[in-house]
Amino acid sequence: MSDELTFVDSNVLVYAYDADAGTKHDKSRAVVEDLWRSRSGSVSTQVLQEFYVVATRKLVKPLARRDARAIVAAYKAWPVHRPTVDDITAASELEERHQLQFWDAMVVTSALRLGASIIVSEELQQGQHFRGLVVVNPFASTA
Repeated sequence: MSDELTFVDSNVLVYAYDADAGTKHDKSRAVVEDLWRSRSGSVSTQVLQEFYVVATRKLVKPLARRDARAIVAAYKAWPVHRPTVDDITAASELEERHQLQFWDAMVVTSALRLGASIIVSEELQQGQHFRGLVVVNPFASTA
C-alpha cells in the first residue's frame, strides 16, 4: 500500500463512471483505476454523496440507483473522511482565507484530515497548495 494518499473529488469520480464524458471519462477512469491498484485513493462521505446524486440524477444517461449504491459501497475499502463540526468550521476558515466555495473548502479539509498529499479535482486551481496538499487537475493542459 502506498504511503501517500490521493484524495479524489466528486467531479473526477463522476467522470470515471460516466461513459458519455469522452476524454474526461478516459482520464478519470485511468486515475481511479491507478488509485485502486496502488491502494492510495481516499474520499469523503461528502464526495460519495455528491457522486450518488449526480450519477443517478444529473447525467445524460443516469446510473441505476442500485448500481450507484454498489459503487459507493465499494469505496468503503478506501480511507473515507467523515466530516465533523470541527471540520465545518475549519472549512469555513479555508473558504474565507483562500476565497473558495464552501463545498470545495470541505473537500480540501477532508483531504487534509486524511493526510493526503494530492487532491485530484477539476474544481480547484491546478498546482494550488494547502498545507502540503497539492491540487492536480487531470484535465489541465500539459502543453
